[in-house]
Amino acid sequence: MKRRFIIGIALVLVLSLVVTSCAGKPEAKEDPKKLAGEISVQVEKEWMDYYKQAAERVQKKYPEVKINLKEVASFDHLETLDKTSVTNPDVADVFAFPADRLYGLSEKEALASMDAKKMAEELGGFKDFDKSLGGRFNIDGQYLGFPYNIETLVVFVNKKNAEANKIDLTKNIELNDIKDPATVIIPMFNAWFGVAVTNAGDIEFLEKDVQGFMSDMIKPWEELSADQQAVITSIFKYWEKHNKAGTAMFDKDAAWGYIENEFKPGQKGVAQISGPWDQAKLIEVAGSENLQIFSIDKITASGKPLKHWKGGWGLAINSRLEQDPVKMAIAQEMIKEIVNPEFAIDIFKSTGKLLENVDVSVYKDSDLTDAQKELIEAVYASYEKSADRPLFSEWGGVWDTWQNAILSWNTSKPANAEAAYKEIKASFDAMMTNIK
Repeated sequence: MKRRFIIGIALVLVLSLVVTSCAGKPEAKEDPKKLAGEISVQVEKEWMDYYKQAAERVQKKYPEVKINLKEVASFDHLETLDKTSVTNPDVADVFAFPADRLYGLSEKEALASMDAKKMAEELGGFKDFDKSLGGRFNIDGQYLGFPYNIETLVVFVNKKNAEANKIDLTKNIELNDIKDPATVIIPMFNAWFGVAVTNAGDIEFLEKDVQGFMSDMIKPWEELSADQQAVITSIFKYWEKHNKAGTAMFDKDAAWGYIENEFKPGQKGVAQISGPWDQAKLIEVAGSENLQIFSIDKITASGKPLKHWKGGWGLAINSRLEQDPVKMAIAQEMIKEIVNPEFAIDIFKSTGKLLENVDVSVYKDSDLTDAQKELIEAVYASYEKSADRPLFSEWGGVWDTWQNAILSWNTSKPANAEAAYKEIKASFDAMMTNIK
């Protein structure tokens, strides 16, 4: 199913402004309320109440429209799509997907091209749509998704542990300066967290260039920039401290239990990086009275502020709708209502999602709790400073490549950062050979 169908022209056929009679005289404009049809929309259980309200707003505007809400978890829905095809009735007409799945879904030809720029203009609030998350959904001039929410990592701090361990929270926490390795607890062997540190030194694990792909991690040590060498050194020193202390931080299975235990009150864990989705869990671990949230640059590596990715989710239209301009129009109307900034607070309360085109002041002036407001403010601040997340499918090879390299230090026991980097380079050399 090809995505060459021009949606703009299709919608003109559906909601035409002028219809010319046989005599060539213009007739009256068509009533938009005559838009009629039926579509299905994927929705997670927790989102259902809000989605019902969004569907009702669409149906109030277009009385002959019917929207069927399919209760299914987003990743379960994507798994069904992966295993079957867009024609499967269990696959909804409108669904949510994480931005890093864009290229895979595009290659499967599962996504319809939508008039996202016009939708963004109608919703308002986007400073520069193409330079924002919206532009990340553009492949070869076609918008294959519409921004749902933004997300990135932030710093969670246990204030009680900070006080007990004499960590001054009015200042940034420098990785190289921590004496007890448990003070900052980051599973750096996992690239999801590791990139927050490597991004501080502008290290590219894998990116596209005019010749195909490149990686900073295949350069000889002496060709790395001073900042890149400094950040790799910070990672090595962090590993070295944990290795000497005999902690489980660099055990890919045991690390997660170690992190949770160290963040409990009375332990050594002061700061950790995680996503906004972990707030409830960390309140349970640390206690609401002890938890404080900062933007990700609260932690530095060799003086360089940590920064994560500009992550997020999108809303997609099933490509099977491309040949039905009426359903395409309905799907776009539903997407606009789901992310209608007028209901930003309701969206957050129901789904936990934050809109890119809504100013943080809207959330701060709402009836959300102080803890929620603190989290939201940190997410927006971190997002602003973070790097664009690579979305091409080849990046998938980085996960194991980085993990295997870092965990190999447990066996090879490198004497210094340059020796440790050789293990990283060898791992990435092998990855790049397979990619090319």
